[in-house]
Amino acid sequence: MTYTMRQALSAALDGALAEDPRVLVLGEDVADPGGGVSGVTSGLSTKYGNDRVLDTPISEAAIAGAAIGAAMEGLLPVAEIMIMDFIGIALDQIANHAAKVRFASGGRTTCPVTIRTSVYGGTGNGATHSQTLEAWFMHIPGLKVVIPSTPADAEGLLRSAIFDPDPCVFVDTTALYGTKGPRLSTPDKKIPLGRAEVKRQGRDVSIISYGRGVLDALAAAETLAADGIEAEVVDLRTLVPLDLPAVLESVSRTRRAVVAHYATEFAGPGAELAARISHDLFGTLAAPVVRVGSRFRPIPASVALESQVYPSPARIEDAVRKVVGDARG
Repeated sequence: MTYTMRQALSAALDGALAEDPRVLVLGEDVADPGGGVSGVTSGLSTKYGNDRVLDTPISEAAIAGAAIGAAMEGLLPVAEIMIMDFIGIALDQIANHAAKVRFASGGRTTCPVTIRTSVYGGTGNGATHSQTLEAWFMHIPGLKVVIPSTPADAEGLLRSAIFDPDPCVFVDTTALYGTKGPRLSTPDKKIPLGRAEVKRQGRDVSIISYGRGVLDALAAAETLAADGIEAEVVDLRTLVPLDLPAVLESVSRTRRAVVAHYATEFAGPGAELAARISHDLFGTLAAPVVRVGSRFRPIPASVALESQVYPSPARIEDAVRKVVGDARG
């Protein structure tokens, strides 16, 4: 049995709402007949009622603030910020309240809120609807950051985020909503946060990625294999907590690393990964760590130009050939 990423996200919300009456979903147009701008919450308000799947005003600050307050009072809210570019409007609530309350209260108060948002990049939506901003949230102590690449991971990780005692920023990618994959082995299974997964075994180079970048990495690995270069693909799945031991274990075997992501390459998540790999495996690496990310410029509305800004299987393939060539040459 398979399902799409959109169906997997909906299944996670449906399962959580059924499992625990403290779970609620709130956001713009999430209730029927809207069912969310991409249909992820379709049918949920009809099934569980408008007191648990709530439409809100068009105010990201209000959505986040209401959800954070509800979480501090013991509920398990999932706040949908429709498009990730709009999350800056709610950043004060997330960074200065949700992320800090456990620390500010000496551990007496937790904030089990899930901020679910979507990256619309890759669909020609222009500079203010296409940004990939997870690096902002990695930099804030107290937040967990989750980005799935497959339908099963989306369902299992979202369920874990909803029931986690700390605030989680869950980022999905609309360009992957139609991708299909096997269902979870059991519908109530949770995938632990902070645990990476090797999506493809390899011996020559480790490609480390997450979200949409994993699919590009796997495509690049297939092309490279035809030339005898076996690339291992490591899917981080969560950026905070970061499964650094899994990354280091892979790179210690292959001795080469390429880090790929759709966030801006400059000061992006790959910079931290490259620094940690270089520091911890300084005497092991056969070539410098190479990063492949989005170019440092606003995202064009033209799909043709947009594709020149984002990473791609071809750019990842070129980076791998560079590090393997450096190592062999």
